[in-house]
Amino acid sequence: VQLQASGGGLVQAGGSLRLSCAVSGRTFSPYAMGWFRQAPGKEREFVAAISWSGDSAYYADSVKGRFTISRDNAENTVFLLMNSLKPEDTAVYYCAARSTYYSSSYYYREYEYNYWGQGTLVTVSS
Repeated sequence: VQLQASGGGLVQAGGSLRLSCAVSGRTFSPYAMGWFRQAPGKEREFVAAISWSGDSAYYADSVKGRFTISRDNAENTVFLLMNSLKPEDTAVYYCAARSTYYSSSYYYREYEYNYWGQGTLVTVSS
């Protein structure tokens, strides 16, 4: 499975961006998806996760109410809509995938994911 993240860029505080993650390869297996981020000088942290069915999602407290994760299984793509961006959201954002037997389960720990994208940089200016 290969993941390709895109959509990062430079945005002013208060602005919005939508990240995309295209999944290719053995996509016939159900898979849950997640977004993580790593700010300069910090460890990678969880941002959002979504189940295979799309009916369950989970967010880090720092982004709850501002970010929305969604997916289009027909297009093998997951999205992260980021609104009301803050300078502290500046980071490289990574998408991740893992196969799952449970269509409504999501995962928020790094070690639970098998596949990772290359990351896309989001910079929020003040």
